[in-house]
Amino acid sequence: MNELTIAAPLAAALAAKGYASLTSVQQAVLAADAAGRDMLVSAQTGSGKTVAFGLAVAPDILGEGAVLLPADVPLGLAIAPTRELALQVARELEWLYAEAGARIATCVGGMDYRTERRALERGPHIVVGTPGRLRDHIERGGLDLSGLRAAVLDEADEMLDLGFREDLEFILQSAPDSRRTLMFSATVPPAIEKLAKDFQKDALRIVAQGEARQHGDIEYRAISVSVRDREPAIFNLLRLHESQTAIIFCKTRANVNHLLARMGNRGFKAVALSGELSQQERTHALQALRDGRARVCIATDVAARGIDLPGLELVIHADLPTNAETLLHRSGRTGRAGSKGVSALIVVAPEYKKAQRLLKTARVEATWGGAPSADEVRARDDQRMLEHPALAEPAGDEAEQAADLIARFGPEQVAAAFIRLWREGRPAPEELTVVRERPDALAPREPRDFGDSVWFSLSVGYSGRAEARWLLPKICEAGRVTKDVIGAIKVRDHESFVQIAREAAPAFGEATELEDGLMMVRLEGMPNFERSAAPPRRESPEKKGYPRRAPAPTPEAERPAEAEAAPKKARWSTADKAAKRAAGDAAPPRDKPRGKFDQKPAGRPEGKFAGKPGWAKPGAKGKADRGGYAPKGRKA
Repeated sequence: MNELTIAAPLAAALAAKGYASLTSVQQAVLAADAAGRDMLVSAQTGSGKTVAFGLAVAPDILGEGAVLLPADVPLGLAIAPTRELALQVARELEWLYAEAGARIATCVGGMDYRTERRALERGPHIVVGTPGRLRDHIERGGLDLSGLRAAVLDEADEMLDLGFREDLEFILQSAPDSRRTLMFSATVPPAIEKLAKDFQKDALRIVAQGEARQHGDIEYRAISVSVRDREPAIFNLLRLHESQTAIIFCKTRANVNHLLARMGNRGFKAVALSGELSQQERTHALQALRDGRARVCIATDVAARGIDLPGLELVIHADLPTNAETLLHRSGRTGRAGSKGVSALIVVAPEYKKAQRLLKTARVEATWGGAPSADEVRARDDQRMLEHPALAEPAGDEAEQAADLIARFGPEQVAAAFIRLWREGRPAPEELTVVRERPDALAPREPRDFGDSVWFSLSVGYSGRAEARWLLPKICEAGRVTKDVIGAIKVRDHESFVQIAREAAPAFGEATELEDGLMMVRLEGMPNFERSAAPPRRESPEKKGYPRRAPAPTPEAERPAEAEAAPKKARWSTADKAAKRAAGDAAPPRDKPRGKFDQKPAGRPEGKFAGKPGWAKPGAKGKADRGGYAPKGRKA
C-alpha cells in the first residue's frame, strides 16, 4: 500500500480502520494509467469497491490541499440504485473523508425532502443519492451540479434493470462535460456499454481479477439433510455459531414469512425483509439488526440487495440460489475487511446434483457434511459457558455476596443455578433425523429394553400436530434433564405418551405444564397404546332416480333344466325377420318426420320463451303467472 499514491487524509483513515493492504480493485483504480481517466469497472459485491471509488476520486475532490474548504456546490456525486446502498456508501465515505473535513449529504427516497434540501443548502462536498430523488432536487433547484468534478455510478447494471436510465441521463446531462465519470457494475451488458459510450470519454476498462471467486475469507459448507429436516438444520446452524448477525436467504416472500413465524415460535430474534414491506418497516427491521435487538435477517435476494449488516458472520441459503453469480453475491456479504465468515447451503436429496453444478460453476470448494446435531449444539453451549469472561474476572464487590450464596446453598447448587441461567432464553436445539445409508437399516427394529421407567401422558396428539422431535426438547427443558433419560414417545390422535427413567421421574412431579395448555401427567402402569378402531362403513343410500344394482348372475349349476335342453338358434331366424318387416309395413305412418342427429328433440313448446318461469325463484313472476306461456303439464 505504501507504493500507491493515496492522499494523506485518506491514508490516515485507512490506517485507523486497520487496512494493511488493498484489494485488487482498489489497487487497479489507483494505478498510474488510471489517473484522471473515466473508468468502467467490473467488481463483485464485497470486493471493496466503495472504498475504491472513494480513493479514485480523491484527487478531483481534494485537489492540492489536504483539507477541504467550504463549498458552494457539490464536488462529487455518487449514485446508487437503492436507499440502503446509498446510505451504506455515505457511511463509507464519511469515515474515509473524515480527516479531510468533507461534508456529505444524502438524497434518497423515503426520507423527508425538506431535511435533505436544508442539507444541500449547507454546502456539502459530496452528495450520495438514488436516481429519482436526485432528479427531483435538480428539477426543483435544490441541487446544483455546475461545479461537479466527479460522478460515480455504483451498481450501474441494477439501476438500468430498475428502469432508471432516463433519470441517469438527465443527471449526467446536468453536470459539466469536464467531469470524470466512473461506472462500477457487477456485469457489463450492452446497455451499460451504450451508457458508457454516451457519457464517458476514453474510459479505462478494469476487470477486478480474482473477485469473481472472492471466497478467501469465506468458508463454504454444503449441509446435506432430509426434506423434513430443512428447517431444523437451519435452527441448529444458528445455535451452533451464535453469530452476532446472520442472514438467511429464501426464494420467495412466502418462504420468508413462513420461516419467520417458525423462528419466532422457537425464540429466535429475527426480522424479515421482503418486497411487501413499506420503507418505514424496512428501516425499523434494519435498525433492529444494527442495535442488536435482532440477530437474524430472513430475506429474498431482491429485498436484501444493497444492505450492509454489521458483524455478519453467517450466511445460510435456505433455498439454493438460481445461479453462481447469486451464490457469490449472497455469500459476499460475509468475510469482509479481513474478517472470517461461513456460507452454508442447505441441500436436500432432490437438489444434490444442482448444488454440485452450482458450486462448480462458481469455482467454489465446499465442505460437505450433515447438519449439527442437538448434542453438538449443547456441547458448543457448554464450551461457550466455560469461556465466558465473567468466569475469568476476579471477584470484586460480589465476593461477599458470593460467599453468602455458597454458605447458604452450597457450591454445587450455585453452579447449577448458573448453568440454568446460562441456558435460559436460548432456543432448544432440534433433534434431527438420522440418515440411514443401507437399505437393511430401514427394516423395523426390535424395541430396546429401556429399564425401569414411568409413563406420562401429554395433552396433545396428532390432532394438535404434535411430533416426537417437537415434544423432546420441551420435555428436556421442563424437567431439566437430558434425552438419555427419555425412552419412547408415542403420539396418538388426541394425546401422547412418554417414557421417563424412574430415577428422573421425580423431576416432573405428578403433573407438569410444558407450556400454556400442554400438560404432562404421571400415569400408573403402562398406557393403552391401542389405536381407536375406525367406525364401521355405512351403506350409502340409493340415489334418487338411479336404479338399484342388478342382481348377481345365477350360477351355472342353478339354472333351470329347460334352459339346457333348449336348442341353440340364431337370434333372428329368416321367418322372424319376414314377419317383422310385414308388421312394419302395416304400422300407421308417423305424424312427424324422424329428427336428425343435430336437431333439437321434437315435442318442445311452440313459440318463443319470453319470460321467467314461475318456478325459477321463490316469489319470481313470469309470463306463466300472467296467463301467458305455460309449460306442458302445468296450468297457465
